[in-house]
Amino acid sequence: NPNKVYALLRAFGNNHVRFHAADGSGYRFLADQTRQLDAINPQVASRIARCFDRWRKFDSGRQTHARAALEMLRKHTGLSRDVAEIVERSLAV
Repeated sequence: NPNKVYALLRAFGNNHVRFHAADGSGYRFLADQTRQLDAINPQVASRIARCFDRWRKFDSGRQTHARAALEMLRKHTGLSRDVAEIVERSLAV
């Protein structure tokens, strides 16, 4: 059910403590979930990927981790056009 996925993963993406953990684990987790979800439902995955939209507003350490997670998504073979567009836009800004 997409609504349950949104509720869980978007809530995680809005959790400043866990998603923006200093060690980058939150970014890696959400990027991995986005990649897995992309194979099932690209539209839902692209909405989850939007959690990365504000990654540049954080300190340089978190920016480095967020960029690495986005680059990991970008390099994933078979990434849908929907998610690729969100990732490219986020990296380009």
